[in-house]
Amino acid sequence: MFSDVGAATRALSRKDAALKRAQAEIGAPHIRRREGGFEGLFRIIVEQQVSVPSAQAIWKRCREQLDCASPDAAIEAGEAGLKGVGLSAPKARYVLGLAEQVAAGAMDFSALRRMDDEGARETLVAVKGVGPWTAAIYLLFCEGRVDIWPPNDVALKHAYSAAAGRAFDQKSLDLRAAGFAPWRGVAAHILWTYYAHLRGRTPI
Repeated sequence: MFSDVGAATRALSRKDAALKRAQAEIGAPHIRRREGGFEGLFRIIVEQQVSVPSAQAIWKRCREQLDCASPDAAIEAGEAGLKGVGLSAPKARYVLGLAEQVAAGAMDFSALRRMDDEGARETLVAVKGVGPWTAAIYLLFCEGRVDIWPPNDVALKHAYSAAAGRAFDQKSLDLRAAGFAPWRGVAAHILWTYYAHLRGRTPI
């Protein structure tokens, strides 16, 4: 779990020059933590493949019009109601399907917390609409696991390329991230914080 990441950041600086350079610019990384369970995964599905401002606007409407922590509320809203708060048709179906699984006991977030990283990842990606990136983001933000790397994350690619001083493609970075173990999640937070720094933004 994320707590004091000082030892991890020092270890990563020794492992990788680009991470060392990013840390020198940002100081301590901003660690993202969120509530887990149905609401946590619902929000991450909303955030898939859209800009941060768009995701924030849609999530705001969801919070205003639904009890986002309640699978029953999503089921009651149905696909049409979920689309009405701004979800695309596929995302509405994904959230509705997740809500139905949780309500039926087929998806148990308490049990998920007790699984090892690989078991938890496999359980999440078995849910329709939850791919490797979404599963990784849930395990990082909602469960605070420190050795999870989100694959195909464009912000991480841009941040690492900037810190390294040369372009990395997505596959090359994801392969390189294996060397950041057992602190891959900390490395991701360093790079997300650095990405915000490069754009003059406050990390969220």
